[in-house]
Amino acid sequence: MVPKTSRAAVQVADRTYEMQEFAIPEIGPDEAILRVEACGMCGSDVEQYDGGFRAIGIEYPLIPGHEPLGRIAAIGEDAAKRWGVTEGDRVAIEPLLGCGTCESCLLGNYRRCTAGAAIEAYGYLPTDRAPSLWGGYSEYMYLAPRTIAMKLDPDLPLELAAIYQPMAAGVRWAAQDSGLSLGDTILIMGCGQRGLCGVVAAREAGAGKIIVTGLAKDRHKLALAREFGADLTIAVDEEDTVEAVREFTKGRGVDIAVDVSAVATQPIVDAVELVRPGGTIVLAGVKGSGHEVSLVPDKITKKELTVKGMWSQDIRAFEPALRLIESRKYPLEKMHTHSFGLDEVPLAVETLAGRVPGEEAVHVMVVPD
Repeated sequence: MVPKTSRAAVQVADRTYEMQEFAIPEIGPDEAILRVEACGMCGSDVEQYDGGFRAIGIEYPLIPGHEPLGRIAAIGEDAAKRWGVTEGDRVAIEPLLGCGTCESCLLGNYRRCTAGAAIEAYGYLPTDRAPSLWGGYSEYMYLAPRTIAMKLDPDLPLELAAIYQPMAAGVRWAAQDSGLSLGDTILIMGCGQRGLCGVVAAREAGAGKIIVTGLAKDRHKLALAREFGADLTIAVDEEDTVEAVREFTKGRGVDIAVDVSAVATQPIVDAVELVRPGGTIVLAGVKGSGHEVSLVPDKITKKELTVKGMWSQDIRAFEPALRLIESRKYPLEKMHTHSFGLDEVPLAVETLAGRVPGEEAVHVMVVPD
């Protein structure tokens, strides 16, 4: 039975949350209510917490949390048919909604939606937009008609299930849209959740060699990268990335470089140096405003490089990501390091950001119960 109200952690200002209570709406035939079991947290949650998204029009107050999963608490008849789920089923939610009417959405590229809110997605919509419950840092969430809900194995541990979104990012960025071919050498720049999942995706796609970079303080993450299939890991603040990669590839360079690092811009410069002529650079790490890159454009031109910007994931990536997690082929549970309650969201973000002494976070999730 669905209660009348839901508690939620609401961001009301930069680095400021308040616990608030909202009415759970009555649903129509094309809507649903999700009882949130867990909500994953990633680097963009840190950027949002610090206020970095206000520059692109994100408004307070809002309920963050764009990686929710849980059980269907109530669902309309049309939504049940479209999603292939019923009450009680466990589902993962694709965060992006899109407006449904702009040219990008009509062409199926809802990642590039040009209308609606600054980011038309769960976790980024203000609470003054009815029915308020748009984020995963809540006991219950409203699921709108344009939602993409994907059924999950009900027996999958939450610690594994909550990795569905970084795994989808790894699948799309490192395997599907990077142009990776069997035997290619790929350089993954950044060893956070998405970098680690990129290792798994690249290995599954048949990469010949996988190189991963990180900082010396990320040794626990670099160790996981090796366990997941990386052939070489580099601590960029202790080694020269360009020299190390050139030595490893015997001067050839890499076929693909995928930058998933946050804020840092040096990886982009290094990628231009290290990708072989005719290779591909994927830019997927969010840098935030005020972070400029000094490049020599002629290097890109002379080497005839392909440079791709990638934002988020889509259903093509989510489906194989879920199946890969459910296969238990890789020890992905080792990625999960911390769980926090709704009242502890600020601590959760600070822990993920590496601002809590003594804590080595990789994957962090919020568990409402």
